[in-house]
Amino acid sequence: MGQQMHLNLFIHSRGHHEASWRHPKASPKALTDISYFIEAAQTAERGLFDSIFLADTLVVHDDVAHAARAWLEPISTLGALAMATKKIGLIATASTTYMEPFNLARQFASLDHVSEGRIGWNIVTTWSVAAAQNFSDRKQISHADRYNRAEEYLTVTKALWDSWSDDSIVDDRAAGLYARTESIRPVDHSGEYYSVAGPLNVPRCPQGRPVLVQAGSSDTGRDFAARHAEAVFTAHLEMTTAIDFYKDLKSRAKALDRDPGSMIILPGFSPIIGSTEAEAKQAAQELNELADVEVGRKRLIGRFGGYDFSHLPLDRPLTPDDFPDPVTVEAARSRAEVIVDMVAREKPTLRQLLAKLAGARGHFTFAGTPEQVARELEAWFKAGAADGFNLMPPIIPWMLDVFVEEVVPLLQRRGLFRDGYKGTMLRDHYGLNRPQIGS
Repeated sequence: MGQQMHLNLFIHSRGHHEASWRHPKASPKALTDISYFIEAAQTAERGLFDSIFLADTLVVHDDVAHAARAWLEPISTLGALAMATKKIGLIATASTTYMEPFNLARQFASLDHVSEGRIGWNIVTTWSVAAAQNFSDRKQISHADRYNRAEEYLTVTKALWDSWSDDSIVDDRAAGLYARTESIRPVDHSGEYYSVAGPLNVPRCPQGRPVLVQAGSSDTGRDFAARHAEAVFTAHLEMTTAIDFYKDLKSRAKALDRDPGSMIILPGFSPIIGSTEAEAKQAAQELNELADVEVGRKRLIGRFGGYDFSHLPLDRPLTPDDFPDPVTVEAARSRAEVIVDMVAREKPTLRQLLAKLAGARGHFTFAGTPEQVARELEAWFKAGAADGFNLMPPIIPWMLDVFVEEVVPLLQRRGLFRDGYKGTMLRDHYGLNRPQIGS
């Protein structure tokens, strides 16, 4: 853990609360209006955030009638955001399950050039049954197979990004020499899942490689992160589990002879901020009252890979027996574990559970004043639960604006957050070294 925390903005819908799209202080702009994303990214840059992040989905969900979840394809969107910002890092999700390594390596390398070194790739192994039906296999790939494929995928993409040396481009017009072909190497990969000749047809990135981000917190996901991730997004409902996760992941990295400091851990944090605590809690209650419990039930079913919760009454206390064993879940296994652990600990009713998940889908939610929010972030940071936070404003732009204008200055006065950017690349912001070829 460094002396100052990192902050990433996660732009999602009109905010991370399930009912944010209905709130009068949410953006009135369409979710396909690029200016909505530009304005949020520019606000985060004004607040000196390390980065912004766009998630992805490969389906139209069955709750689309009552839930605004659609967004633009993230890799394309980052191209526009790169031209509208100057220093903030830009992270997009892309799936190792349903995209060829050569295409992905080419797109992210191009974006790193376009942004002058500000790109990160959030690596996901897509779990959705519905997503599988949009691709040729038309069947869900098991949890273990997804990660086996992802391991080979990372081997290929790293090799492609390393297939050009930093000095391969000469561009000597007088001599008529554009590139040193001896420093442009084929990949010649032939594996269980992929066969790729290479080299990549884009020169080496300004950062060497895009920053590698990962969000899976299952045991398999943690091992994958310990081997590859340079930043980790994670979900926790309380500080104690975040501390345990932090210690576990850093120790796994160390066991693999990685410097634990070469991987930053960013739990999700979704604050509702008011001038008084009562005002913040009132805003939280108003949002929960706008939420549709049947939308929440459908999302819970999706989180558990299609498990049927339709028979459960809304107002009976739940037990872990109402859920499948998370080990058997082929969908979002780590999130399933978070939910079942919370049910065992708190025994909420289904209505209460859905209200809690409506706030930020299993991430930590908090309602309070700017001072209370800053104090909570400091407590997590100093307790060893985080290297920083993945900010998930419940309503955008309202809660993002309040955070930047009122919470960031409090963190700066405490010496917990930067007063200015000290570099121009995402690796500079995260304090990460530029990777050597072949590393």
